[in-house]
Amino acid sequence: MGEHDINVLGDEQRRAFSQALLEDLQALDRMIQEDRIESGIRRIGAEQELFLINPSYEPHCVADKVLERLEGNYTPELARFNLEANASPQVLAGSCLSQMEEELSRLVQGARVAAAAEDSRILLCGILPTLHQHELGLDAMVQEPRYLALNQILKDLRGSDFATHIKGLDELRTTHDNVMMEACNTSFQVHFQVGAKEFPKLYNLAQVVTAPVLACSVNSPVLLQHRLWQETRVALFQQSLDARNQSQQKRGSRPRVSFGEKWVDQSVMEIFREDVARFRVLLSSDLGEPSLAMLDRGEMPALKALCLFNGTVYRWNRPCYGVKDGVAHLRIENRVLPAGPTVADEMAGAALFFGLMVAMGEEHKDVRDSMVFDHAKGNFMAAARYGLDAQFRWIDGVPITAQRLILEQLLPMAREGLQQKKIDTGSIDRYMGIIEERVASGRTGSQWALDSLAQMDGQGTPDERHRALTAATYARQQEGKPVHEWRLATLEGSPDWRHSFKTVRQLMTRDVFTVHPEDVIDLVASLMDWEHLHRVPVEDNDGHLVGLITQRALLRVLAKGYGRSGQEPVAVKEIMKTGPLVTVHPEASTLEAMDLMRVHQVGALPVVENDRLVGIVTEHDFVGVAAQLLDEALRHG
Repeated sequence: MGEHDINVLGDEQRRAFSQALLEDLQALDRMIQEDRIESGIRRIGAEQELFLINPSYEPHCVADKVLERLEGNYTPELARFNLEANASPQVLAGSCLSQMEEELSRLVQGARVAAAAEDSRILLCGILPTLHQHELGLDAMVQEPRYLALNQILKDLRGSDFATHIKGLDELRTTHDNVMMEACNTSFQVHFQVGAKEFPKLYNLAQVVTAPVLACSVNSPVLLQHRLWQETRVALFQQSLDARNQSQQKRGSRPRVSFGEKWVDQSVMEIFREDVARFRVLLSSDLGEPSLAMLDRGEMPALKALCLFNGTVYRWNRPCYGVKDGVAHLRIENRVLPAGPTVADEMAGAALFFGLMVAMGEEHKDVRDSMVFDHAKGNFMAAARYGLDAQFRWIDGVPITAQRLILEQLLPMAREGLQQKKIDTGSIDRYMGIIEERVASGRTGSQWALDSLAQMDGQGTPDERHRALTAATYARQQEGKPVHEWRLATLEGSPDWRHSFKTVRQLMTRDVFTVHPEDVIDLVASLMDWEHLHRVPVEDNDGHLVGLITQRALLRVLAKGYGRSGQEPVAVKEIMKTGPLVTVHPEASTLEAMDLMRVHQVGALPVVENDRLVGIVTEHDFVGVAAQLLDEALRHG
């Protein structure tokens, strides 16, 4: 949503906006019929989204201050820890790709300088590994009317909290009371200008090539310290902005974020009309003069109502309308690529997309004749889940792995497409070489991150490992080498370990063994024996902490002769301690937790948030902190 002057709609304003939206559709249809959309030229563009992080490699909410220090093509994003930089449009020819990389590098460097003045840093990554859910409150949202209004409207439409449920190597299931989960995502969006008459053919091709381009560009494997999809952004984006209420979900209504359900047959109008038919108008702005009146005078209307509405529907390949120097144009905005790992990596993915669009446009008169839509959509979902390990159904239904398809078929084809546009040989060799080496090695950004976490498995806490991963990402980006040349992240040389032990959340154990009040105490005894536990929390069916059983309490029962022949089993509720229980909040400081343990003479603290058990912190957890503190003290005198 690029519009800043946003109005929340009352009934009368909604009707007026809807009328303007329908008139914009009429105007666009007329412009297409009268051949007023620019054709015969191929321009490209890009939008670079960025994370702001502090010296501890955590999200840093200083975007407003950083933007005050910047001029030109920088804009805010949803969160105060994100920025966006926009590259200038380029004609797809000659040195356009190298020029775009140079401009993006200048924009990123400019953001780095401005961020440094606020003790912040710039990071390119699809999802920041150190993000925690408590950092996604409304206080972290950019305080602009368009974002605040959109958040409230989507909440009202949904009628409940936004739910996130993603299964990968780990499983994440959570709810959130605002749209800020979407702010976990940053992307590298590329634009490809097309003519009105060729739009159906090229849009369908964009749907086809999106899967392999994504498969070799994945860079978002971790969300809230859970290893999920190779490109977790795809699942998260759809779920974080899902405004469908329960009734709409049950009857299969389409979410605002989607790949689509069918090929385009005749015109871009099919997409715009379908979206207007399916989705409610959310926002309005100053729309200016009616579009048909401008057309009658021979002027090109901005179609403000259509563009604003289109900005609230998030197709992965989104059709866009614009006017530049009085000339109207159409473009395809490909939204699937993640930010990072480096600008060079991003540009290699973009070059692959552009090259394939050109080459396949020449090779296939109509891709609908050789691929069913469900295969294109299935390929996209497989790429998001599995990256280069995805199994595709390609042209004519042929099964093939993403890795083989790219190396054996698509790289030569993309080279040919770029050559057709007379792209500099050096640029072609550079970007296609990056893709080839990345795919041949299997080292995408996501795989590098997952391999790094696997190498650190069993070392330090989860917070330490994800902080080390983020620190290594930042350091490797400064070196400028593409990701397939990166060394894996390690805990050695990672940031000051003390940053990973400031709060209870950072060192608590989340995978807690618990029992129910109606369980038998034999189960408690077995858990303590099997898992070497000294205390077991008791929770009810809703996850509320209702008690605690310690080894001492269990021993007292055994000392009274429990277990003798003929005795009835004893329920947990009969011997558990019920209160007041000594608990701690996950955002409490480590020192506060240690004081609680000392004052109450307990060896563990259940961690409770929103009246529910979310973890446990024990004296054993603090032994590790003390050991590192002692080691550092001895090493440095």
